[in-house]
Amino acid sequence: MKAYRSIKRGFTLVEILIVVIILGILAAIVIPQFTNASTEARENSVRSQVQTLRSQVELYKLQHADAYPTANGLVSGAWDWTRLTGVTELDGTTPEAGETSFGPYLQQTPVNQLRNATAMFYSAAEVVIGGASGGAATDAFVITPTGKVYGIAGDGTVLD
Repeated sequence: MKAYRSIKRGFTLVEILIVVIILGILAAIVIPQFTNASTEARENSVRSQVQTLRSQVELYKLQHADAYPTANGLVSGAWDWTRLTGVTELDGTTPEAGETSFGPYLQQTPVNQLRNATAMFYSAAEVVIGGASGGAATDAFVITPTGKVYGIAGDGTVLD
């Protein structure tokens, strides 16, 4: 007579528990890294927007006799995004048919992804990178008396 030995295949409970524990430890290490990466990506997006905004504001100033895209043309005036997203005359108004026009400088109003806002805040003093902006919680960007534009992070600090 022949004796048959049955072969058991599979994993023991201890082996499965060890694998689950290792996967849990790896998840605890990796998941926070992805969270930081997405925040850094949003900050880099805002920095890119700020660079574009700076260059387009300078171009607007060059073509509009050193006036800013504000209601009164001064850096401290009420910010008017339509002057950057639309077509304007030298004085910043909407042109009539056949008149010389400039723009648009931006395709759409920029949105700060860290604050989900578009408002421009005028800072009467120069700002410190990484310092508080002094603006409201609804402000997305800050502009200084010299006309330099900065972004505002989710916690209210200034981004260059």
